[in-house]
Parts: sequence; C-alpha cells; structure tokens
Amino acid sequence: MAAVANTVTTLPLLPSPHAFAVPAMGSLPFLRRRMRSRRLAAVQQDAAVWTPAPVSSFGPATADGSLVHFSVDLSDATDLAASYTTPGQYLLIRVPGEDELKPAFMAIASPPGGAAFEFLVKTVPGTTAEKLCGLRDGDVLELGAIMGNGFPISRINPPDEAQTVLLFATGTGISPVRSLIEFGFAADQRADVRLYYGARNLQTMAYQDRFTNWESTGLKIIPVLSRADDSWKGERGYVQDAFLKAQNIANHFSTGAGLAMEWGGCGLDKNNPSPRVKSGAKSVPGHSEDGSGR
Repeated sequence: MAAVANTVTTLPLLPSPHAFAVPAMGSLPFLRRRMRSRRLAAVQQDAAVWTPAPVSSFGPATADGSLVHFSVDLSDATDLAASYTTPGQYLLIRVPGEDELKPAFMAIASPPGGAAFEFLVKTVPGTTAEKLCGLRDGDVLELGAIMGNGFPISRINPPDEAQTVLLFATGTGISPVRSLIEFGFAADQRADVRLYYGARNLQTMAYQDRFTNWESTGLKIIPVLSRADDSWKGERGYVQDAFLKAQNIANHFSTGAGLAMEWGGCGLDKNNPSPRVKSGAKSVPGHSEDGSGR
C-alpha cells in the first residue's frame, strides 16, 4: 500500500490452535489476557442463541477423504444468513444431543449473500469436528450467531494503492480464503495477486475443482506440497519457503498487503476466537493440527 514502507500489512488471521508461543516466566500480562480470552469464549458459548438448520449436502472434499465439506440450508433462518456480511466471519456449531462436546468455532467457506452456509472440516477424535465428519443429508445442526468482523478488505482498497496482494493458507485454512476469493476483492484490477496454498500432497488439497474459476478472477494459485511424490514439478516444502523464493517482487516487504491464514484442524481456537492482526516480515504462517504446516 502506498502509505506502508518496509513492512507487509497482514490482515486479520483466523487463530490457529498453535498460534500461541509459550510465554516466558513472569509474562503475567500475557497469562491474564489468555485467561480473559478463555472466559470470553466460555461466555460466548453459554450465551449463544442457537438456530437449527438441516444439512443439505455432505461429501468428501479431497481425493483421500481426509477433509469433508457440508452445507446447511438457511431457508428458514434468513436473519442468520443476512447477518453474514464479510468473508472471514465465523460461528459456533453444535450437534444436538451431543451435550458433552464443546461447540466448534467454524469459519464459513461460502461467500456472503447465499441461502446456505458451507463449511470445510477435518475430523479430530473426541470433538464436535468428529461428529461433523459423520453427518448425513438431512441431519440437523445448531448454529450460533455470526462472530467477528471478517477480513478488513477496505485496507487493500482502492486497488491502485495495493497492487500486490498475497494470500497464504494451509489445510483447512483455505476455507475462509475461499470465501474471500469468491466474494471478490478486485483481483483483476491489481498487478500481482497470489495464493500460496499448502497441503501434504494433491490428494489432501481441497477445492481443486474451483481453481480455474478462482484464477479467472485474476488470482494466481501456487500449490505448495510438503510430502509430494517424485512426479510433482511444483513448489515443495512450506508456503513461507515458496514465498521467500519468489523473485519477481524486488522488495517483498514494501509492495502491498498480505492476507495470511494460520489455522489448523477443523475450527478456530476455542480460547481465542477473535481475529488478530500481525505486521512485519515474519508474519507468513504455516501451521496445522500436527505442526507440520499441512
């Protein structure tokens, strides 16, 4: 952006379960903030107003079946549908009758404006996510209110003042990035818009069937595989490594804005669901539920 010098401005992240570093001894302010965030998350769950909605579609999202996607029909929940206004917003989901399981914070994968919400999920044993991965069409879920402000797209507008936009996602972190791409942010009016998308291999990479449409908007997709076989000719390793290898931006940290995702597992961090903002050269993430970046 024109007003930014020697830094990447990173728009709000969806927090990863691994986003917190271990605090140094004596970091009492950090611990107090974390305890407050835990209490806030508990209050949000207790005070949630639940809206029932039926599952309208369900199926594998990857070739190996490690991720699944599902949609919920909001025909009878138009107020909830209308309250989703910005990509990057999220909500709580719970499975009726599973009171022993905590509701899951889930980012919405579909863009605002539709009559259904779509989600991408990976099973985590003993959690609501595991139950979500066993859904069937017609099952009823309960949805909480829309949370968060979403991506502040205004920070990369007007397009002529943010000609370079870089997006990073790994694993299920692609979910809200999909919402952003399909909602639109004038990618075709910018000189350089890239998505660095990490996965273990192509069999674990969701939404490949959407790549052609995404690229038609002016976005360049760069798949980055951490465990690819010998036939893979593209980028290997982690998304931050592929970004740092790029040679066609003379100064990576003074030429635009970066939208970064660091989100592992099936939902948001239950203790700190609110989006966070990072700035600086070390804000390129690569987390997943096993710490591998995928």
